[in-house]
Formats: sequence, structure tokens, C-alpha cells
Amino acid sequence: MRVTQSMLANNSLRHLSNTYSRMGQLQEQLNTGKKITRPSDDPVSAMKGIAYRTNVLQTEQFKRNFSEAHTWIDNTDAALDQATKAMHRIRELTVQGSNGTLDDGQLDAISMEVKEIMKQLENIANTEVGGKYIFNGTDTDMQPVNLADDPPKYPTNTADVKFELSKGITVPVNTKPENVFSEEFFTSIQNLVNDLQAGNDVNSHLSVLDGQIDHLLKERASLGARANRIELMEQRVDQQEEISKKMMSDNEDVEYERVITELIMEESLLRASLSVGSRIVQPTLVDFLR
Repeated sequence: MRVTQSMLANNSLRHLSNTYSRMGQLQEQLNTGKKITRPSDDPVSAMKGIAYRTNVLQTEQFKRNFSEAHTWIDNTDAALDQATKAMHRIRELTVQGSNGTLDDGQLDAISMEVKEIMKQLENIANTEVGGKYIFNGTDTDMQPVNLADDPPKYPTNTADVKFELSKGITVPVNTKPENVFSEEFFTSIQNLVNDLQAGNDVNSHLSVLDGQIDHLLKERASLGARANRIELMEQRVDQQEEISKKMMSDNEDVEYERVITELIMEESLLRASLSVGSRIVQPTLVDFLR
């Protein structure tokens, strides 16, 4: 086969174009930090990247759910702690009121303090977190307790508020109001106030108060158990996020040392190609006719 000048020139230009193309791809990888910038660069890696990115986005959403769950549980526990202390104070006042030597004025003072504590318990039952009532089941936009209404308003929704904290796994984060701030709860305190004001024997209220305090303590224990489970689940999700990000990085991110080395090699090839090309393209018939 006869090799002509145009063939040499065309081959030289084609190789130069390929070298420029490889250099452009390497420079784009350095600029973006990614192995591929479009699916056509590597369809297999692109499909894997979509799956890895989906896993990362999923774990990030779970972590946001964990943050909200912790906020809900922490506020619930703090509210139950305040309610327990308030009930202990009511019990102390009941013990004082059971003393038969107290006069009407002293009993009135005790009943007034119990009434004020009951108002505080109403405020605790209406605790809001981020504009949501945490003691009214899934009716988080409705105030659960209003003792001033006629008849008084008490929580009615008993559904669990659940957060998805792992794929397909939901955990309730609320305390059911019928176990803590029910109609029976407030009615028992109001009956105590009535007996104090009437000067009746209040010893029988002690066992009722003890029962209400036990309910509060049991709910706090149940809440603490769920909080511990959520912490364990969060640790697992943190590990999954770390693994998913590593896999995504291995699939998408470039190794700068390798890319820089390849770019230097391509630059050396380009200089050599330009040097050889200048010798091939330059001689023409016109040069010999001068």
C-alpha cells in the first residue's frame, strides 16, 4: 500500500485529536472530582451511583427523623417529670390535709395550692413541640385539655405517633394520654379539692394519688426503653450512612494522584506528537519548488 503525505497528515491529526480528547476528559475529572459526568461515560458505574445515592439520601432522611424523635421523646420525658413532681407535691399536701387538727383556713390554703398545681398539670398536658401537642395522639393540632370548658375537655385520640427510623420500621414516640392526663386523672384531683374545701377526710385520696403517680412512672419507664432502642437504631443508621457514602465515593470520586499522573503522561505524548507532526506536515511540493 502506498503511503501518501495526506495519509501521514491525517493520521497525525487524528492522534492529536484523540490526545486532546483524553486530556479534556482528565481535566474535567480534576475539575469535578468525579469519574463520570454523564451516564454515557460509564453506564454501569452510573447505575450503581444512582443506587448508592438513593441509599445515602434514605439514611439522611432517617437521621432527620431520629432528630425529631429525640426532640419529641425528650420533651415528653421532661413533661412527665414535671407532672410527677407536681403529683408528689399534691400527695404531700393531701397528707397535711388529712391532719384532723387543721382549721378551715388552713384547709382552704391547701386546697388553693392543689388547684394551682392542677392548672400547672393542665399546662403540662398541653405541652407543644414545634406547634404540635404531644399528649393528644395524632390530633397534634388540637389542644387536648381545657378544664375551663363546660364540660371540661380531655384527650380523646389514643393513636400512636410513629416515625420511620429504618426501612420498614416505625417506632411510636408519644405517650398515650389515657395513661397520664385522662379524665380520671383530673377528676381525682378535683375530687380532692372538693373534699378539702368541705373539710372531709382525704385519706382515701392517697391511694388514688399513688396510683396516678405509678402510671406516670410506668410511662416514663416505657418512654426510656423506647429512647434506648432509638439510640441503638440511630447508631446502626450512622454505620449504614458511612458505608453507603464510602461505596458512593469509591464508585464516583476520582483518585487525584492517578488522574494527575495520567494527565502528565498525556501532555508528554502531546508534545511528542506535535514534534513528530511538525516534521510530517511541513514538507510539501511547494517547499521543494522554492
